[in-house]
Amino acid sequence: MNTIKFKTNIKCTGCLTQVGPSLNETAGQDNWQVDLSSTDKILTVNTDLNAGEIIDAVKKAGYTAEKI
Repeated sequence: MNTIKFKTNIKCTGCLTQVGPSLNETAGQDNWQVDLSSTDKILTVNTDLNAGEIIDAVKKAGYTAEKI
């Protein structure tokens, strides 16, 4: 499994509630986390998927993610 990091516009636990189902479906529950204390709100995903699939899952929930 690879670890991929993304800069996001996920800002709070309410946002996590919105994006969570999409990320759980795509990456699997417990395979991702968002550091809400960082200024860039870093999403870290442990996956065998490519970055584009994770970005699409975040976009599906109405948020943005940029691979860093």
